[in-house]
Amino acid sequence: MINYKNIITAVCLALSSTAMAQKEHNFEVAKNIDIFNALYRELDMLYVDTLDAKKVIGIGIDAMLSNLDPYTEFYAEEDMRDLKIMTTGKYGGIGAIIRLRKDSTIIIGEPYEGMPASVVGLKVGDVITKVDGKVITKDMKTSDVSDMLRGEPGTTFVLQVKRPGEKKTREFSITRQNIKLPALVYSGIYKDMGYINLTQFTENCSKEVRKAVINLKEKGAKGIVLDLRNNGGGLLSEAVDIVNLFVPKGLKIVETKGKVKNANSTYSTKYEPLDLDIPLAVLVNGNTASAAEIVSGSLQDLDRATIIGSKTFGKGLVQSPRDLPYNTSIKLTTSKYYIPSGRCIQAIDYKKRREGGKDTTEDSLKHIFHTSKGRVVKDGGGIMPDIEIKHDTLPNLIFYITNDDVLIDWGTKYAQKHETIPAVSDFSITEEDFEEFKTMLKASDFKYDRMSEKRLEELKKVAKFEGYYDDAKPEFEALEAKLQHNLDRDLDFHKKNIKKVMAQEIIKRYYYQAGCVEESLKDDEDLEKAVETLNN
Repeated sequence: MINYKNIITAVCLALSSTAMAQKEHNFEVAKNIDIFNALYRELDMLYVDTLDAKKVIGIGIDAMLSNLDPYTEFYAEEDMRDLKIMTTGKYGGIGAIIRLRKDSTIIIGEPYEGMPASVVGLKVGDVITKVDGKVITKDMKTSDVSDMLRGEPGTTFVLQVKRPGEKKTREFSITRQNIKLPALVYSGIYKDMGYINLTQFTENCSKEVRKAVINLKEKGAKGIVLDLRNNGGGLLSEAVDIVNLFVPKGLKIVETKGKVKNANSTYSTKYEPLDLDIPLAVLVNGNTASAAEIVSGSLQDLDRATIIGSKTFGKGLVQSPRDLPYNTSIKLTTSKYYIPSGRCIQAIDYKKRREGGKDTTEDSLKHIFHTSKGRVVKDGGGIMPDIEIKHDTLPNLIFYITNDDVLIDWGTKYAQKHETIPAVSDFSITEEDFEEFKTMLKASDFKYDRMSEKRLEELKKVAKFEGYYDDAKPEFEALEAKLQHNLDRDLDFHKKNIKKVMAQEIIKRYYYQAGCVEESLKDDEDLEKAVETLNN
């Protein structure tokens, strides 16, 4: 016989225990806030130096949030513009990336197509000397100059620049406009397949993808490749709407679960799909995160697309902005998201990290879930592609060349000699171009770290520590002689990759971001595999 009295007693005790725990928690919160207020009052009244309240308390806020997760951030009043740009992809400015050179001058690094900077004629390499009459000094940071260039859309200012190779400065009258960072950078036909490159999930990007799919189908695309590599995410609702283009109406795509009731939501497809049958592949890599993982993971769970590339980042946390007093705000993690199979792909457990435990889950301990057709998928570590592709790591030399001023200087000289260049599909870096760049690089103060040299030094330290170095000293010296620095040899050995970097530097000056994406597709293992898969 069921003892209802005991059951009722147990329930009442559980409720009482929960209420007591909540009461104790609330008391701890109130107590510690009171202690913090009292502490700062004492510091403000009695500390030997006058404190900057904004700075000191700001440090305290940053320290508190840094113990949680990297996505929970406080935005002071002057930083609210950054939050708006993050959520909308829009800002008032000239539409150009600026860059700091080694000589501490700040230059135009890359203008966006159709934006004020490119429309008035600013070029890559132009040195910014004045903004509305204010001189740009060498102690200024790029963030300082960026703030000067940004402003309310419709406002006009005068920008003064020094163009390489010219004695006189140039002045440009520029009217700021609402700059919307491009989400869909490029789309086109590649070997009978439609290719779409999506860099972020901002307002209305799903509509852009929809238009691109329709356009590509009209051009005869036999399948669609959606490239989400290096896409860090954005708006969850846009992710759901993009999935909806390829799956039926009424399917649950994402469920969010948090501590409070209003953090729990279910997102389902709301519209009739655009195409349920066209073959679909999604390209991902280690920088594919958040909303991009929702799209790739959902399409995998629903067996609607083949996922190709390398394992994704593993961000299964949802952030929500909350208004705070005095025009400040906090973007905080309020829930985790779960895709159709029921799995959460969050890779790092920040609670375990705070408590000093292991913050990642071993593969053998991950939970097993199943796609709609019964294939096994796992939680706790990003989206594992259906077809994984291993890539060679780029050498250190390429990283240093990409970030060196000589590449920009060479590109500027090239552009000054060539008013136009062929279409991206026909453009290539010649041997003469490579030799010219090589000569410029060798004549500059170019330095880079060689991995072989670093590894040899590490091995020598270990050998000395373990007592083997003296016996092996001749071998170490012989190897050191073999690994002597030889820039000529390194440049020739990595010529293929260097030519790719050079091509990107030229292409962006004539065909902007879209051209750079198209150029990158010329030797793309992931894309080639996607085409092969869609044809199968």
